[in-house]
Amino acid sequence: MPITPIDTGRYGTPEMLKVFEEENRVQKLLDVEAALALAHAQVGNIPKADAEKIASMASTKYVKVERVKAIEREIKHDIASLVRALSEVCGSSGAYVHLGATSYDIVDTANALQLNDAAEIIGKKLAALKSTLQKQAAQHKDTVMIGRTHGQHALPITLGFKFAVWGYEVNRHIQRLNECKKRALAGKVSGAVGTQAGLGEHAEVIQELVMKRLGLSAAEISTQIVQRDRYAELVCLYGMVASSLENFATEIRELQRPEIGEVFESFEAKKQVGSSTMPHKQNPETCERVCGLARIVRSLSTPALENMVTWHERDLTQSSAERFILPESSILLDYILSLMCNIVANLRVDSERMLINLGLTQGRAMSESVMMALTKKGVNRQEAHELLRKLTIQSAVEKREFKQVLLQDKFVSSKLSETEIEAALNPQNYLGTAIKQAEQFAKGA
Repeated sequence: MPITPIDTGRYGTPEMLKVFEEENRVQKLLDVEAALALAHAQVGNIPKADAEKIASMASTKYVKVERVKAIEREIKHDIASLVRALSEVCGSSGAYVHLGATSYDIVDTANALQLNDAAEIIGKKLAALKSTLQKQAAQHKDTVMIGRTHGQHALPITLGFKFAVWGYEVNRHIQRLNECKKRALAGKVSGAVGTQAGLGEHAEVIQELVMKRLGLSAAEISTQIVQRDRYAELVCLYGMVASSLENFATEIRELQRPEIGEVFESFEAKKQVGSSTMPHKQNPETCERVCGLARIVRSLSTPALENMVTWHERDLTQSSAERFILPESSILLDYILSLMCNIVANLRVDSERMLINLGLTQGRAMSESVMMALTKKGVNRQEAHELLRKLTIQSAVEKREFKQVLLQDKFVSSKLSETEIEAALNPQNYLGTAIKQAEQFAKGA
């Protein structure tokens, strides 16, 4: 019976859910057992015919999930149950199943297979988000808006510049993921404490053959488990990506507030309901969902880090936690990445409101521009700053246009003409390299 929102289908994409479905998990475990048997045969440890029989039967077509569970209810060990179920369908060849291996040779290598599939999906979603941001950066490279620091009007930027900032952050996550995969996605065949004693004289070759067949790299050294710094790095990276997505979503939520009203997530006007009681509501519900689920992803980094601590060559504290951590972090991150791709692609932009908001401070947001214009006339930068600080306060207190205050100031008007003041107060003239930076990102980070 489904219980969690992932189980009920509320959260998760079909492709990622498939990676962590129970039957797929069992198949990955069987794939490792098959590769182990074939490696043993290749070095001459077991007959080739028996290895091929094991490999041919190492499929959920023959080894049913229900049978594995039935055995586990009796013997209380998941991998031993899998080994027995596989041995049953292999006849006499079953004697060679799991030869020289320990449970976590199978589990950790299967983990690497699943996490590799998951990371590939996440990598593609990150690339898709980057591409979407590039398109938006190109489209809005010169859509002028006010930049804000501390929640206050600062200097003009462009919406395309904002998208470029996000896009380069996504690009860094793509780089991090590619690097992290090299360390995190390692398998192993090293036996009960990592010495490979049970695998015989060809132990190192067996491990190499298993990993080659499965398309994985082998851990340089391991105990009964691959060390959990690997998984911790991956899960912490997923937490970082989730934090970036929450950052983007939070910005959109802020800009969608009626007091600002510059960008909005899409809303299906014909059918979508914003509130059960207030018909007018058009809430940034999807962005809020991204924020909420990002917190869950981020929270999973704590048990992932704690799992790095183990007694001696291993204990079982990691096992139960990882049954949650690994699938949930992958499923939820992939899901909110999909949401964010859709949000950004279908973002509604009110450029006219952006221009209105630029004028809310009556020109005072352009004080730095005026200061720089004065310095070009030979005015001391510090003196210009102090003068303009006082004049902006005067403009705000008197609720007067900053231009008028500047024109009436004898010192400013002696240095700058009305035309020069107007030019300095024009946001279009004080964008620096914002447009260029948006263009550079749009062309390829």
